[in-house]
Amino acid sequence: MTDSDRISVLKRRLDALRLLSKGALESLEAWYEVELTYTSNALEGNTLARQETALVLGQGITVRGKPLKDHLEAIDHQDAWRFVRELAQRGAPIVEYDIRQIHALVLGRSDRDEAGRYSQRQRQRMILGSLAVLPSPAEVPALMGDFARWLAAAPADPATAGEAHYRLVAIHPFTDGNGRTARLLMNLILLQAGFPPVVIAPEQRPDYVDALETRHVSGDTAPWQAFMEARLIESLERYLEILEKEQGPAGAGA
Repeated sequence: MTDSDRISVLKRRLDALRLLSKGALESLEAWYEVELTYTSNALEGNTLARQETALVLGQGITVRGKPLKDHLEAIDHQDAWRFVRELAQRGAPIVEYDIRQIHALVLGRSDRDEAGRYSQRQRQRMILGSLAVLPSPAEVPALMGDFARWLAAAPADPATAGEAHYRLVAIHPFTDGNGRTARLLMNLILLQAGFPPVVIAPEQRPDYVDALETRHVSGDTAPWQAFMEARLIESLERYLEILEKEQGPAGAGA
């Protein structure tokens, strides 16, 4: 069975189950809020641990010895994720303004001057450790317009989610926060398609970066597709395990 087939099987199982109780749903949403914030920020070098992230988001506690910026990034991501959930529930097509608004929230407190703004730096833009050639700032508005038109015409499905992530990172429209915004956009599309969000753990960063770099440099889409499908399978299996435990034997057999 291919990964694509596995995803289809798991999605059918998910669709066949009853909805979670209100209490279980709230607990799961709170877990994802912390987990997505912790992992996405950790991929970018944020030093807050998982439990520290939970304290910052849940209790507003400042963790001694950690930079203020790390705390602000956690709160910013929480705001952005809640906005993404609102967009998913609204069900409207994703437009360019939505992407800029997600980014504006990602940097809302940690870098207000750049929040929601395309990069204005005139020197050649580069990603540290990458051979990828990024578009110049002058090219970004037109490229983002093309990207938004492609996104509006694309189906809401896992393939589009992974492709949207890659395309946004390849344009790299913002000075900072491109990865976090791309992962939030990817998960917005997955939510719209009825899938749980994908979590990319810090320990998966080497494979994540390698898959992106291979796509950037050689155009080979296979490693990127394989990586994203594996993460989606993990997410579906985790979500189903929680859902089936909540519903018990009767719900699991529905």
